[in-house]
Amino acid sequence: SHLIVHLRRHTGEKPFVCSECNYKAAHMSHLKTHMRTHTIDKPFECSVCNYKTSHTSDLKTHIRTHTGDKPFECSRCNYKTAQISNLKAHMLTHTGDKPFECSECNYKAAQMSNLKLHMKTHTGDKPFECSECKYKTAHISDLKRHIRSHTGEKPFECSECNYKTTQKCALKIHIEAHTGEKPFECSLCSYKTTRKYNLTQHIQIHR
Repeated sequence: SHLIVHLRRHTGEKPFVCSECNYKAAHMSHLKTHMRTHTIDKPFECSVCNYKTSHTSDLKTHIRTHTGDKPFECSRCNYKTAQISNLKAHMLTHTGDKPFECSECNYKAAQMSNLKLHMKTHTGDKPFECSECKYKTAHISDLKRHIRSHTGEKPFECSECNYKTTQKCALKIHIEAHTGEKPFECSLCSYKTTRKYNLTQHIQIHR
């Protein structure tokens, strides 16, 4: 039986079929796990909060939000993350690769989530509204930044000096002035920079 299961890796055979949708699996155990998406069975529970999930792998990833464990590390800089998918997306900042393209214009993105946000610029959809003024935006992150213009809040503080800012990205750029760190490196030459945008612009000279 082990040989039969192994051979399915080569043949691509998936004999176990879901009765609710068109999902197919090579292993019965995979089908059983999939069926929980239909039954809403979530047997794996977090011992710290009320999070529940159908998959043990999801629970392991969730627990890292409590422990702060970030086992996936970038080989090019000091970036660490709790999820392998985040690391894969991060690596694109070093290569400059942008595989997700807009069908309406020449915009390209390294991540599908960024492309989805961009598409709202074509649809004109701005679901996030400020309660203090008429400001509307397509992105919740933009609304949060905008609200600080009303409150004057500057939550991002430098640990080396008294610099404060409304944006996390601005703090990162500021801190690099203290450390001299240049985490974005060109894979084709010795060029290094403190900003992702600068690397993207630099890579154009190699094309």
